Amino acid sequence: MPATINLKFPDNSERQFDSGVTGRDVAEGISKSLAKKAVAISLDGELCDLADEIMADGAIEIITRSDERALELIRHDCAHVLAEAVQDLWPETQVTIGPVIENGFYYDFARDTPFTPEDLPVIEKKMRQIIARNDKFTKEVWTREQAKAFFADKGETYKIELIDTIPEDQELKIYKQGEWADLCRGPHMRSTADIGNSFKLMSVAGAYWRGDSDNTMLTRIYGTAFADDKQLKQYMFMREEAEKRDHRKLGREMDLFHFQEEGPGVVFWHSKGWRLFQNLVSYMRRRQDEHGYEEVNAPQILDKAMWETSGHWEWYHENMFITQTEDDRVFAIKPMNCPFHIEIYKTKLRSYRDLPLRWAELGTVYRYEKSGVLHGLLRVRGFTQDDAHIFCSKEQIEDEIIEVIRFSNLMWKQFGFETLKYYVSTRPDKVTGNDELWEQATRSLEVALEKEGLEYEIDEGGGAFYGPKIDIKIKDALNREWQMSTIQFDFNLPERFNMKYIGEDGKEHRPFMVHRALLGSIERFMGVLIEHYGGAFPDWLAPVQVAVIPVSQNYFDYAQKIVSLLFDENIRVEFDKRNEKIGYKIRDWETQKTPYMLILGEKEMTKGTISVRKHKHGDQGETSIDEFVSNLKKSVKNKINNN
Repeated sequence: MPATINLKFPDNSERQFDSGVTGRDVAEGISKSLAKKAVAISLDGELCDLADEIMADGAIEIITRSDERALELIRHDCAHVLAEAVQDLWPETQVTIGPVIENGFYYDFARDTPFTPEDLPVIEKKMRQIIARNDKFTKEVWTREQAKAFFADKGETYKIELIDTIPEDQELKIYKQGEWADLCRGPHMRSTADIGNSFKLMSVAGAYWRGDSDNTMLTRIYGTAFADDKQLKQYMFMREEAEKRDHRKLGREMDLFHFQEEGPGVVFWHSKGWRLFQNLVSYMRRRQDEHGYEEVNAPQILDKAMWETSGHWEWYHENMFITQTEDDRVFAIKPMNCPFHIEIYKTKLRSYRDLPLRWAELGTVYRYEKSGVLHGLLRVRGFTQDDAHIFCSKEQIEDEIIEVIRFSNLMWKQFGFETLKYYVSTRPDKVTGNDELWEQATRSLEVALEKEGLEYEIDEGGGAFYGPKIDIKIKDALNREWQMSTIQFDFNLPERFNMKYIGEDGKEHRPFMVHRALLGSIERFMGVLIEHYGGAFPDWLAPVQVAVIPVSQNYFDYAQKIVSLLFDENIRVEFDKRNEKIGYKIRDWETQKTPYMLILGEKEMTKGTISVRKHKHGDQGETSIDEFVSNLKKSVKNKINNN
């Protein structure tokens, strides 16, 4: 008699089955209709094939195609069908790896002639034919010798290399769909028909084998897949919207910034872009003053001895820009501000009465990023951090963390981001600092969030080796999540630099150090902000708030009076003196997403008025300049003060 096992269902009911029962058997035992819909099972939280035998007690869920967890399987299966389609069309092609990624999947191929975007519709057509065949996915466990012989016979050298990387104690699984087979960990759904037709191949790109630039360049085909056409159409709409909002595209159209080959990863700011940048810097300075921060400033370059003390020379050396002078001294351009602020702290003996110290620096730092990861403003080599460090006593930790959280929340709402998510990253395996420090610091982060009534998730083991942290993620207008603010304890640097203060008991104590970056990189945040607003910044933030446009040169003198008045009121204004038709100039300023245009002609000059156009809303009618200025300043003031 076979042994029996107990399986627990989502409603907490339990049933006994014979050991070796499959997920399909369990589904059929519940109902025939469920068995028809089932595509996989979840066993103790892990997705498994419907045909897998269950040998031990566990918690089971039947996964249908409409389950959110099935989306990963749809995409995984779609990647396999993509690989088969490519080899059907171009038999000489080798398939390598094809994982599921966020919003889709990809597969890397080795072929003498790289694929092009024109190949994608042909491949898609073949994929739909394979899906229509309804070939069953079946799993077989092979020996390494059997698998190597199979792939060697097909000329699949990359698969043989992958087999050699699989630990000996792991099963080597081969999944088949009809006659086509692939090396894969699984799981898969029942058949190719379960994929459906709500998929699309998106693009082609080059990719090094196993991500190593010393290896062969492969061709990567990206695709996406969803459970139904509605989801696919929604995704495609959001993707198209993201392309329209791409900060690199808008940066050119709005004349904000550019990049060029002579300066990879560093930004060439144009006047309007720099104005926007300075608006952000001014805002942060104003808010930091309100929250009790003092601004400091440190040199851009320092002898390597400082970086050896901090530990950066050992573990961050390859990411630093380094130079050597004629007297053989080695210097590094700073990749972060932390050691400098500590040196300022150490210039005199500190007392508990001095704490907390909140020191901020809007300092430019430089980090060597590989050229392949540079991406507009979102990943650069030179950037400005809204960096700050808090030095405090053990008793002050909780209040300081609460203060930073409040500051952060106020700031994100000011910029129009309402959806925030909080994560507490806890102790990894290898750390500095004792257990008591870690426990106290981690708990202080959790308590601060709880006292503010904020829900959070635990990122188990996600802290840095030198301390736990809070990460704050925001969602933009396209519902994309961005990692932004960080509140990070550091037990490492105070120890390395032997930081001290004299406590109320007259003894020396080690201060707690907290890194605080709210916007993080100003450049990266600008990229996010441009895409969030699609370049149409709110009145208070726009680099140009008002464009003054006379309909001809006859009205330049009147226009200049209006420009001077706006300038005196600290309104960011530009005078359009171009010898172009009025319609062209209006369209151009609309493209630049300027909040307001003031149109000036004979009627306005005679009456001493202005005609107002608002971005996306068109003609707002005629008014006095005083009323316009009053309304604009009131709008800007209310926006800032109400947040």
